Amino acid sequence: MLDEGPCHGYAIAREIERRSRNALTLGEGSLYPALRALEAEGLVTSSWEVQASGPARKVYGLTEAGRGELAKRARSWREFARAIEAVLEGGARGPQPA
Repeated sequence: MLDEGPCHGYAIAREIERRSRNALTLGEGSLYPALRALEAEGLVTSSWEVQASGPARKVYGLTEAGRGELAKRARSWREFARAIEAVLEGGARGPQPA
């Protein structure tokens, strides 16, 4: 989500749910600790956004290191997903014994 631009936690969670057709749901207990860990690793930054109405909210964004790590992890995940799909489909089989 942060690859598309800075975003606050609630919006990140709702967009992940929307894109996954609610297959992935993120509660505060998992999302915010993950964002803090990414920030501690230097992959994400945060700042407070003051709103005209309502409380200030923390907005997260990717660092350059975060963009590089995202690309690396996305490639790895796609390779893993393709491997799982090949297993589920039965994959290409060699010649069968007679």
